[in-house]
Amino acid sequence: MYPLTEINKIKDKLIQAGQTISVAESVTSGHLQAAFSLADNAACFYQGGLTVYNLGQKAKQLGVDPIKALACNCVSEEVASVLALAVAGRFLSDYGIGITGYAASVPEKGIEALFAYYAIAFHGIIIDAGKLEAKQAEALQVQLFYTDAVLKILSERLQIQV
Repeated sequence: MYPLTEINKIKDKLIQAGQTISVAESVTSGHLQAAFSLADNAACFYQGGLTVYNLGQKAKQLGVDPIKALACNCVSEEVASVLALAVAGRFLSDYGIGITGYAASVPEKGIEALFAYYAIAFHGIIIDAGKLEAKQAEALQVQLFYTDAVLKILSERLQIQV
């Protein structure tokens, strides 16, 4: 279900560098956390994560500004960045990932296209952030698409400190 080759590349790079990672996710609803937990010796690099699915929890647990988040239904690059920075600080990890978006359409809010924003933080700085676009599909398939995409991006962006 998860790209174990990519997960093991990430694990190897982080363990080699003595670095750790944590995750704050919304749209993927725990899939990134489950993916990292599958790596051998996951406890050597994976600090943990939070699934913050609504505005109240994003604000309470990770300090997302409720006024700014309400204006975009909690789906923006800025919100993803706050999640990534805050989770890394909370879990004392070198890297933090934040992701928020839509895995299903929300017709009452005019959301038909499926997309998510992700951010990757390293030592308090956002090193990568962007938008992922998914084709209309079953919500689980969209969540897995986002999970795989973020893992691939992370693997390419890891900054190994020698």
